[in-house]
Amino acid sequence: MRAFLISVAACLMTLVMSTVQARTLSTNDRQVCGWGAQIAAEAQRSKLSGVSLYTARKRLQNRKFPKPWMRMTAFGIVEQTYTSPSRLQPAAIRQVYNEQCVAHAVARR
Repeated sequence: MRAFLISVAACLMTLVMSTVQARTLSTNDRQVCGWGAQIAAEAQRSKLSGVSLYTARKRLQNRKFPKPWMRMTAFGIVEQTYTSPSRLQPAAIRQVYNEQCVAHAVARR
């Protein structure tokens, strides 16, 4: 009985700590995840509509990014999206990307 109570307490403590960590995710991390999710959704939309990877990359080259690291990151996201066999809708891609990015940022902390 005592071991059971200790394991339940440990599970509750883990749950509380993960909730606290999720809340402490910085605004910048949330914005970066949202930005990446948007890029992934746009790439999926282009892929599903038949736009070639070459054209999608050209569009990114003409786009202005507020920070220097964003351009190469966007190229990487587009490349991965195009090489993926996924046929999910862009909204689903945005949601999955955002969830995984937030989980990664929380785990990094």
